[in-house]
Formats: sequence, C-alpha cells, structure tokens
Amino acid sequence: MTEQGNPLSVLQQVSQHRIAPPAVSGSDLAADLIDQAFLSYNAGRLREVCQVFTRKMLEPNCTVGLTISGALTPAGLGMSCLIPLVQAGFVDWIVSTGANLYHDTHYALDLPLHQSRPNLDDFALRQNDIIRIYDIVFDYATLLDTDAFYRELIRDDVFARTMGTAEFHYEVGRYLHGRAQALGRPANSLLAAAYEAAVPIYTSSPGDSSIGMNLAALSLQGGKLQIDSLRDVNETAAIVYNAKRNGGESAVLILGGGSPKNFILQTEPQIQEVLGLAESGHDYFLQITDARPDTGGLSGATASEAMTWGKVDPDRLPDSVTCYTDSTIALPLLTAYSLARHAPRPLRRLYDQREASYEALRLEYEKHRAEGEPDPSARKTLG
Repeated sequence: MTEQGNPLSVLQQVSQHRIAPPAVSGSDLAADLIDQAFLSYNAGRLREVCQVFTRKMLEPNCTVGLTISGALTPAGLGMSCLIPLVQAGFVDWIVSTGANLYHDTHYALDLPLHQSRPNLDDFALRQNDIIRIYDIVFDYATLLDTDAFYRELIRDDVFARTMGTAEFHYEVGRYLHGRAQALGRPANSLLAAAYEAAVPIYTSSPGDSSIGMNLAALSLQGGKLQIDSLRDVNETAAIVYNAKRNGGESAVLILGGGSPKNFILQTEPQIQEVLGLAESGHDYFLQITDARPDTGGLSGATASEAMTWGKVDPDRLPDSVTCYTDSTIALPLLTAYSLARHAPRPLRRLYDQREASYEALRLEYEKHRAEGEPDPSARKTLG
C-alpha cells in the first residue's frame, strides 16, 4: 500500500495525539484533569480554550479583552473568578452588561444573595418580596438599597459632567475600593478590583440595566451626568489599535454573547471599515456559549463568520475556539487552569493610558482623512 493510502499515515497527518488518558485518581489538580481527561467533544474544546488562553493570550505582548454577559456576578463568579483574573494581570480590559456590574455592587455593599432551587413558587416569592434569578434568591430590599446607593453616589460633583462608561465605572470602583478600606474589609467587587488594577470596564448598552435606570432618574432631576456611548466606541477601538500598532497582539475572551460580544469585536471594523486604517482583526478569539450558530443570532456566530467582517485575523483562525457550554461551568475551570499554569503578568493599566490611546487614534484618523477618504480596502484580505 502506498504511503498516500496508508490509513496510519493519514491519521498521523490529522493528529499526533492518541486517546490514552491516565485514570482519574481523585486527587487530581483541576489543571491536570483538564489536560489529561478533557479530550473530546466540548470537554476537548474547553481544554483548547484553557491552553490557548494560558499559552498564547497571556504572552507579554498580547492585550486581553474580556466580555461578560448572563447573570455571572449574582452567582458569585465575580468574587471567585473574575477578581483573581484581574489581579493576576490576565485581563486588561472588559466589556460587561450593566446588570453584572449592578449585581456586583450588592457584594461591595455586603447585601446577601442566597443559593436556592429553580422550581420555587414565583407567586409566593412575589408576595414575600423575594427576587429570583433561576436558583439565586435575594430580598427586594437589596435592589432598593443598591438603587439608593447609586442615586446618592452620582450626586457627587465628580459625576456632574459627560463621561464614557469606563470613566463612570472607574469612579464607582474608586468609591467602593475606598469604602472597603475605610471599613477594613475586602471590597469583594469587580468594580473595585478593576479600579485598583486600572482595568477599564465598558458597558455597551449603559441604559439597559438598573444602573442606567438610576442615572435616568437623576436626569429627570436636572442632573448633569451624561453617558457618552460614542466615546466608548472610539476608546475601545483605540485600545485595540494601540495594542497592535507596534507589533503587539489583541485577544478576546467572550463569556456568553449578546451586546458585549459585538461591542468588543466591532473594534476591528471600526478601525478598518469606518476609520479606514490598515488592520487585520483580533489575533485570538475564544468564546464560551450555549447558542447555536444556525439560528443567526450573534451569540452563536463563529470566529470564522466574524472573520468575514474583519473582526478576526484570517491567518489566526486556528487559534480561535468556541466551546458550547455554560460559562458558570467553564469560567471556574479556566481560572483555576490559568492560575496554575501561568505566573501573574505585570498589570497593563490601560485605564491610565486611555487618553493617550484615544488621542493617538484620533491623530492617525485625521492624518488619513487629510490624505483622502477612508480606504475601504484597509483591512487585510485573503489571497
């Protein structure tokens, strides 16, 4: 039989890794279990997510953006996973739903949330002022107390102006961090941890949460705070453009999907399609989702599909992985794996560089405008 027809030769071209795992002992570390037993199907994809994140995305020249959607902070994942990732320097900037940041504030204010069951009597809960998020329950007063906190906080003069969401969240985080220090206890807050590490947090739909609702109430009272969403579009594009302009790389880790997913990915079309600056797309795309691609929804859109929009570099598709599972399962495993396999990185402190990055993008755009209309072919193409 010729080498071309040899089944073994074909197998070796496809994979060098034979499935022959050691027996699970009961004392295995999470990272070892992922490497040795998460071999196929979505377990295999989760292993690839962990390995690409730890071995490639955490290289010194790679800027890592994280998106958060779904009710992750109410489940305690802000405290257990997201704060350790930020403190280790494994996340450089974030796009989150406003709801996750609102519920994060409960923990900062020491307002308790409780584990329960998903099959409770919701009519009885309503009669007793109990709020339910699937199998998480908490008192309605938790919402009222958090609302009161935001309405009081944003009356401060520091909020009496127009600002983007990164600046707004930074100021909230500054207060929560200072409050925790004054009380002599941990802040237990992603907002506070991001402030301390100068990790900018953006919200793609700032009006679509209880935080936005309270800001809207202030505006009815004549408050001067205005959220500049257009500033956010250019600031996030500037983060990516400046990460890559000197030979660096840009990576995205997407938990769930929705608006945060599109907002972090649209940075590349903003650079290429709208501003006309030469760029090729994000270098790494990792997504944890339970959404199927065949329904046409954004959350199920694959890296390959995103590549056609210029969101992902076509040359880097082999390093793009989608794992179809629940973020509440995958995130603790990814956190444990990365902390076990990689030393902490120096904090990039992108918030401190926000103004300079924005100005660099603006000047580059002005330069190209002076040379003519934005070039629609600025993105890198196949062929």
